[in-house]
Amino acid sequence: MLSILVPVYNEERTLERVMASLGEVLPDSQIVYVDDGSSDRSLEILRAHARPNDLVLTKENGGKGSAIRMAIKHATGTFAVIQDADLEYDPREIRDLLAYAESHPGTIIFGSRFLKRNPNLYSLYLLGNKTLTWFINFLFWSHLTDSYTCMKLFPTEILKSLPLRARHFELEVELCAYPLKRGVAIHELPISYRPRTFAEGKKIGWKDAVKGMWTAVRIRMEKRQ
Repeated sequence: MLSILVPVYNEERTLERVMASLGEVLPDSQIVYVDDGSSDRSLEILRAHARPNDLVLTKENGGKGSAIRMAIKHATGTFAVIQDADLEYDPREIRDLLAYAESHPGTIIFGSRFLKRNPNLYSLYLLGNKTLTWFINFLFWSHLTDSYTCMKLFPTEILKSLPLRARHFELEVELCAYPLKRGVAIHELPISYRPRTFAEGKKIGWKDAVKGMWTAVRIRMEKRQ
């Protein structure tokens, strides 16, 4: 079974469509929604449209990383994948990642936005992603193309074993760096991407890039894995 981990913060505009798509495309999955202290109707929508077997959790606002870490604790599937509550990523492509993971035991699968042509709205955002990915590759001798992709699929046993502690977007670095430091294989598959504007709710900023670089250095220097 697959566990889908969905962090939610003020996503009332797209949330109902994302939930419908996940239920249609992956009907046998466990879906864990974590509302990160939304101030809009997100929690109301989650409770109204969740399937009987879905799990809806809520917490005080603490950041995307803290929401994902909460969701991980409740994942019961053999594999677990992260899916944002907006429409930047297509839930249908999770099936491709899952199929590859099932045929390559012990492998982590990332959906890379840069292995196929996709639109880009912000050149500085693209530069930041490329710089962070290069930095992670330099520190951990890897060949990733998209370290900050949301769509990351793990064997759940591996995911739960990672000593994650990030509260915000630097969790993406932890999800790359800890497996790489352990020598766990990460494979990338091309995915589609429809970037939204900051006016539409995009939340990541330049401060997150700084936190990400520091997180990568911290993990590289840690003795534990």
